[in-house]
Amino acid sequence: MSNGDCCASTASDRLPGAAPAAGGGPLVEILYFDGCPNHHPAIALVERISRELGIAPNVRLVKVPDQQAAQRLRCLGSPTIRVGGVDVDPQTEERDDYALSCRIFRTESGLSGQPDERWVRDALLREAGAASSSPT
Repeated sequence: MSNGDCCASTASDRLPGAAPAAGGGPLVEILYFDGCPNHHPAIALVERISRELGIAPNVRLVKVPDQQAAQRLRCLGSPTIRVGGVDVDPQTEERDDYALSCRIFRTESGLSGQPDERWVRDALLREAGAASSSPT
């Protein structure tokens, strides 16, 4: 990630464990660490909501191997889901507690290892709309 923009990815920022992108829609990054019990459900959540919306996101899995990478990537825990470079959790703007740890989300229905479905849906719709209104 560049120093000035926490969300803009460059080739030098990609970790060796980052999976290649798939799809041509909004960029969705799922940051995780090995052994995280919630990253596979996070992938399934993004895939399901994308199907429901008829959006083909560009999904990139980013393996976070250590605390230094968590700091550099501004990973708030595993899983972290970013759409268009922005965390889907609307309450993360001021956070800087980057860590190689499990992430707990404060959703309307309580604490969860997954973000609120509405957050993912809203983020995908926002980015799909932004992409379709951009001149090519």
